[in-house]
Formats: sequence, structure tokens, C-alpha cells
Amino acid sequence: MQTENNTNPPTTPRLRHRRRPTEVTSDAGRANGDHLLVHDRSKYKSMLVRAYSTVWMIGGFALIVYMGHLYITAMVVVIQIFMARELFNLLRKAHEERDLPGFRLLNWYFFFTAMLFVYGRILSQRLVNTVNSDKFLYQFVSSLIKYHMVVCYFLYITGFVWFILSLKKKLYKYQFGQYAWTHMILIVVFTQSSFTVANIFEGIFWFLLPATLIVINDIAAYICGFFFGRTPLIKLSPKKTWEGFIGASVVTIISAFVLANILGRFQWLTCPRKDLSTGWLHCDPGPLFKPEEFNLSGWVPQWFPWKEISVLPVQWHAVCFGLFASIIAPFGGFFASGFKRAFKIKDFGDSIPGHGGMTDRMDCQVSCDRFEVL
Repeated sequence: MQTENNTNPPTTPRLRHRRRPTEVTSDAGRANGDHLLVHDRSKYKSMLVRAYSTVWMIGGFALIVYMGHLYITAMVVVIQIFMARELFNLLRKAHEERDLPGFRLLNWYFFFTAMLFVYGRILSQRLVNTVNSDKFLYQFVSSLIKYHMVVCYFLYITGFVWFILSLKKKLYKYQFGQYAWTHMILIVVFTQSSFTVANIFEGIFWFLLPATLIVINDIAAYICGFFFGRTPLIKLSPKKTWEGFIGASVVTIISAFVLANILGRFQWLTCPRKDLSTGWLHCDPGPLFKPEEFNLSGWVPQWFPWKEISVLPVQWHAVCFGLFASIIAPFGGFFASGFKRAFKIKDFGDSIPGHGGMTDRMDCQVSCDRFEVL
């Protein structure tokens, strides 16, 4: 006897897949501004967390700047290490690396070889100036600097041979992908930040002002978008708005003009460092940092209290910095946003509460490092 077919087959329960915290949301509905900060219900809680992180970051940054050139350079190195770690982990596959013991160490080997090459070129003459009072150290350091390029070349070749010897069947694609990814990270991390370190020793002013302007632009864009944002700016960053972009540009340019006048009056910030010592600096300020008086009597009403103003020539350069930081720096953030969307992640890391990882925090800074050295 045949079994009777059930005309109403049992319904299977619908499974609801939860989106992972690191996965980006779909682009549907973003064009109409549904995901702008002004419509975000949890924006005040997010703002408090972000503000708390910003305060301790700015406080720590100010302390390191006060301590001097070497400490700022050390801070840049630490930031580079954190950025490299986050980017290395982005394409890491645990299953493949279980069959490749020591392969992760090879990435860091290339990283520190690149660090030796970059900082050796930037700091070599200053290292010689530091040890010139000791004859033995002077000769030893001079010999190292003389063969610096050769040493770095053979270190890189050693890493290259190490990579070839580590190749394993069925893992070639993953290993060559990691090799290319490592070199891209070295370009992103070192090519840009080498200009930053060069600026530090030419005078902290040339490092501090552009870096501060980018932070001001980022904070101003967040606040203006938080309260007034209505018009989406770019699809790569759905929460960025034209109101935030324009408001941040105005605030940044004004801040650049004012900050340059304040920072340009401190020798500790304007004097170049010719060695690797940590002592206090004294120098004759260059023409950019010598105040010029401007008569305003023909430009302002009679009741206006200030008839003359003192302006440093560097303030006009600072306006260019502010304009560049307002227009170009956000595109570093857009680039990072597009990069994260390509890999379907929300942040590069979670080391900074409210900001994501170190790479998330430094994306705009990296995009402006080249302009700072001009």
C-alpha cells in the first residue's frame, strides 16, 4: 500500500542570519540619508565614547610633543607598528598559516628591514653629529652609514630567499598574495611617514601644525555633521555630509591662521634639531617666524580697538596647510572607507574606543604627509 502524500508539507523555520559586528551594512537606503549622524539614535552614546578617547589621545600627544623630537619619532614608530599589525591581520588566514610555521615572522622581517632603510637615511647625519665627540663611536657609526645601503640590500635579499624556501605546494597563491600584500603595506606605512619624520627634525612646528589641523578638521566635520548634517557627501562614507565638509573647512582654515601665530613664537617648536640629543633648543628664528606689523587704520571703523596687528609670514603658509587639510585630507578617509568596504569590515581594528584601530585614526594623516614636506 502506498503511503499517502501530505498535501501540506511541513514548513521549515526561516533562519535569520545576524550580521557580524565587523561587516559593513548594505548600501540600500543610504542615498536618502537614513544613515546620517543626525538620524542616528545612539549618536550621543557614541559621541561620549569618541570624545573620551579623543581627550586622552590629545593629552598624550601634547605630552610627547613637549618631551621633544626623539619622543615624537618614537611615537611615529609605535603608530607604524600598530598600523602594520592591523593591515597584516586583514588578509591573514589561520587555516593556511597553521601549515606555514614562521611565515608571519617573515612579514615582520621585511617590516623592520624597511624601517632600518628609511630611518637610517633620515637620521644618519644626526647620529654622526651626536657621537662626534667620541672617536671610536664616530668611526663605528661612520662605517655603518657608509655601508647602510649594502646592509639593507642584503637583508632584503635574505628575506627574499627565505620566502622562496618557505613556499609549499597548494599554498603558493596564499603565500604570493601575502608577499605582495606585505610590500603594499610597506609602501603605505613608510613612504608617507618618512616625510613626517623628516619634518620633525626640521622643526616640530612643521609636524605639529599640519597634524593638528587634520585633527581639527576631523573633529569639526564630525560635530558639524552631528548637528547639521542633512546632505550626503559621498557614498563611500554614508555618514559624511556637505554640511560637515564645508563647516570643517571654514573652522580648519581659521584655526590654521591663528595656530600658526601661536606656535610660531616658541623656539622649541621652530628650531631644527641637528643631532639626536634631548636638550633645550635655542636658535635665531628664520624670516618666516619674525613678526610683521600691519596697519589697519584704513580698513576698520574708528571704534575698533586694534589699529595694528602682528602677523607672522608663516601664517600665510598655514592658510595653504588649512586649505589642503580641508580638501585633501578627507579623501584619505574616503580611501580607507572604500578599502574597508572592499574587504567587508567596519574598522581596521578596535584599539581605540570610538575610533576603531590605529589605521582608522591615521588615514587622513597619511594622505597629507607628502604635502607637509613641501
